[in-house]
Amino acid sequence: MFINILLLSMFILLIYYYYVHYGRNGRLLNLLPGPLAYPIIGNAFLIVSTEKLWKLIRSLSENFYPILKVWTFFTYAVSIRHPDDLETILSSIKHIEKGHQYNLLHPWLGTGLLTSTGAKWHARRKILTSAFHFNVLNQFVHILIKEGDCMTKSLKDIGGTVVKDLVPFISEHTLNAICETAMGISLKKFGKFQQQYRNAIHDITELISYRGIRPWLYNDLLFSLLPQGRKQKKILKILHGFTEKIIAERKLYHECTDYRYLENFENDTEMEIHDVEVFGVKKKRLAMLDLLIKASRDNFLIDLDIREEVDTFMFEGHDTTAMGMTFALLLLAEHKDVQERVRVEVDNAMQENGGKLTMKSLQNLSYLERCLKEALRLYPSAFFILRNIKEDVKLNSYVIPAGTILFLDIYGVHRDPNFWSNPEVFDPDRFLPERIKNRHPYSYLPFSAGPRNCIGQRFGLLELKAMIAPLVHNFYLESVDYLKDIQLKFDAIIRLSHSVHIKFIPISRN
Repeated sequence: MFINILLLSMFILLIYYYYVHYGRNGRLLNLLPGPLAYPIIGNAFLIVSTEKLWKLIRSLSENFYPILKVWTFFTYAVSIRHPDDLETILSSIKHIEKGHQYNLLHPWLGTGLLTSTGAKWHARRKILTSAFHFNVLNQFVHILIKEGDCMTKSLKDIGGTVVKDLVPFISEHTLNAICETAMGISLKKFGKFQQQYRNAIHDITELISYRGIRPWLYNDLLFSLLPQGRKQKKILKILHGFTEKIIAERKLYHECTDYRYLENFENDTEMEIHDVEVFGVKKKRLAMLDLLIKASRDNFLIDLDIREEVDTFMFEGHDTTAMGMTFALLLLAEHKDVQERVRVEVDNAMQENGGKLTMKSLQNLSYLERCLKEALRLYPSAFFILRNIKEDVKLNSYVIPAGTILFLDIYGVHRDPNFWSNPEVFDPDRFLPERIKNRHPYSYLPFSAGPRNCIGQRFGLLELKAMIAPLVHNFYLESVDYLKDIQLKFDAIIRLSHSVHIKFIPISRN
């Protein structure tokens, strides 16, 4: 009996295998170039460590330019990097569903703006767009400037020349910044819980990465049975508990103030005033969370929806920025002439504003902005995007059938010599207006593009400027570890396989 069931199962699997690989979709995909694949398992043998996977993907991208396919068992993935093909996908409202690998984020983020699709995504995008309106960003910029000053002060307090392990140093401050802007609270006020929360965010991203290159662990039930699954449950209790506590306190505050501070969120000129007694209740600085509470009063969101979006802000708003800043500082340290030009620009801007930074002065740091854009070209934080294709799509040379996973190779297009001269060279002047105007708009995608582009890209650039400007104003940056010696690894965002350090040398000013 058992043998009969086994034989029948094998027969059904073989029929399905033949259908997948030799049916219409299979025949279309088999036209695409790709690495050698074995029967049944396909390219499953290519799944290796994150460091080796990075090198492998880069090698395949060059060997099978500009499109390639890989497959394992019954699943096909196609990698594209030509700007025309990227535009076809990213500019379309039909192909907005993220790859199923993003489901690994669901236990933490639910189906918020990053992971949702369809009507829910459209509704959330519409609500949250106003959170990044210029008037709102203008109210948040002083938080970013303050955190940049705190970062600089922490180095000054040590005294003399300081060598720092960049990623943990920067992440601490980008997490503080997004926490204050997203939730309106400072982690510094939470004592021991501050480090517990930081550790929890670090640990959950590590677990997501751990599952990311192990497809057999995508199953939540299977993962929950492992020690890592039990660890994730404890971590999520900390993260969700903290977010829910802040939401509850924030809602209670608005009830006590009769919701009067939510009425004109985008245009509230009093937003700069906080901790001021108003009718016996201190007025708090408004945050992105308040916009979500306002939407919940209009019956658009429930508490779980609010938590999804706040957690999404926390995930997307600190990690990607921290990596972007890490590479920007490493590049500035290696290019002293560029660093000095940035310093002169920052010094002049601060002198014009009494030694301080403002929203206007940050906006006027045009050379620093070009440096940041060039750093994000060479090392885009989100170096790839995954999309599930729900219907056939015609690219330049091939038809990609419905059901295929598309890997959009952002890192690859950013270094494509067909669209960038000397692509490995750090050259901020690539982003001068006269050099941008004739460039393919989909050859540069650090914040994605089209309807599903990064909603917080202006916020991110402002944060990078606000944190880097005071560092360059007060310190010379000198290389300790060099980019040519740094090994990258494959992860949800661009990562370093080991720690990197920079030397901060105080600038003596009379």
